[in-house]
Amino acid sequence: MSPAVHRGPRLREIELFAALTDDQLDWLASVTRERQLRDGEILFEDGDPASHFHVLLDGELVVTKIVDGREELLTRHTTRPRPGDGHEGKPPAAHRFTGELPLLTGGDYVATAVAVGSTTVLSCPKQAFFDMLARCPSVAGVLLPVLAWRITSSEVQARNRATVTALGTLAAGLAHELNNPAAAVARAAQDLGPVVDALAGTAEEWGREADDRDCSVLREILAEIVGTPPSADTDPFALTDLEDELDDWARERGARRPTALASALAERGLDRAWLVGRVNGIRQHVLPAALDQLSVLLEARGLTTQLCTAGPRISALVAATRDYTNLDRAPRQEFWVPAGLEATLTMLRPKLAKVRIVRQYAPDIPPITGYPTELNQVWTNLIDNAVDAMGGEGVLTVRTCLQGNCLTVEIGDTGCGVPADSLSRIFEPFYTTKDVGKGTGLGLHLSYRIVTQRHGGSMSARSDPGGTWMTVRIPVNATHTKGDC
Repeated sequence: MSPAVHRGPRLREIELFAALTDDQLDWLASVTRERQLRDGEILFEDGDPASHFHVLLDGELVVTKIVDGREELLTRHTTRPRPGDGHEGKPPAAHRFTGELPLLTGGDYVATAVAVGSTTVLSCPKQAFFDMLARCPSVAGVLLPVLAWRITSSEVQARNRATVTALGTLAAGLAHELNNPAAAVARAAQDLGPVVDALAGTAEEWGREADDRDCSVLREILAEIVGTPPSADTDPFALTDLEDELDDWARERGARRPTALASALAERGLDRAWLVGRVNGIRQHVLPAALDQLSVLLEARGLTTQLCTAGPRISALVAATRDYTNLDRAPRQEFWVPAGLEATLTMLRPKLAKVRIVRQYAPDIPPITGYPTELNQVWTNLIDNAVDAMGGEGVLTVRTCLQGNCLTVEIGDTGCGVPADSLSRIFEPFYTTKDVGKGTGLGLHLSYRIVTQRHGGSMSARSDPGGTWMTVRIPVNATHTKGDC
């Protein structure tokens, strides 16, 4: 019995081959072979050269991909559907074949397929696959709609993954950036209570001992200290020596808590001679109370200054987060692109710790109309790729200018560059120059679609061993159509 007679009835139950003639089935049997897979056996692996088109005859295949070190389930192909299995609109025909996309694009497999239980597949070599499309037009009629669905589904998954990644980046950036001002607020709030209690005690003693002239002199000293800015360049060892000298002098005069006074004077470059000259107007027997009152007042002012500094910093971070996510705004709106670039740089600041950022924003940049949240995803992707290309260290250049009716944004890095044979393909879906497991091959493709389809702009790249430049052009006038830039 010929292979076609043996397989014919079973193959005709598969939508892909339902319309084939006996001759076509005979030919198909001559160029394919059945494979029996054990439970857990790998059919093909992510990154392997694509060599076969596979048809699922019986059993189940799980398709997964390692993304940033995590194994993600992409889909299941099965001939044994179970109650409750959901495939989010997956066409029935899509369950029965896999591996066509990398064959059509001339690339590698973009995921890993593993058998679940005993599984049987029909494997068709690459050249035979292309011959099949030419010999059997009905196969293409089933395959192409499934292929379109898979590409769309992959883009949706990548977009959702990008959203989750962006939220993770946002959370990590906020946690890192909020740590210092939040810690300053907590520390100042904790220290302020005891200082207020101490201030009540020193104020009581000072009020009992001082007369009007003493109070006037102390007010003048306090105003002069507060009005003196901290020294811009101070040797830390010299600063410590000056603090110790001031602290010792004040304690010798009877002060009980001169530490804050010594610290405030030293950081402003005010030495013992300066202090001696200012307190001459205070009577000697009230000098200890004066020094303690002055020290506690300066300590309280220092803590309130910390609170006043940390508060606006937290507000600025919240504002940057709002600008990055565009919360509470209409989806399509008029906005200023450099603001989105700055918000993105703020969110990525932890990753940019060892990167020197060069900003070159032209002063005449007008606002554009579009979808700022989506463009922020583009900036995030481009900057993130640039930092990865530099290994986390180097120079990142962010440049904006107006060229005709188009706003141009250029993002450059000093990394190793993109190989010439890859440069023309980087915007293709599933194409990536990163190692297996470190990219989906959809980040730049989705960015390209956001720029070209959502904003009517263009996106291009140029590269050499000294680095890479990504260029985005977007029409300034919302009435301009795709192709203007």
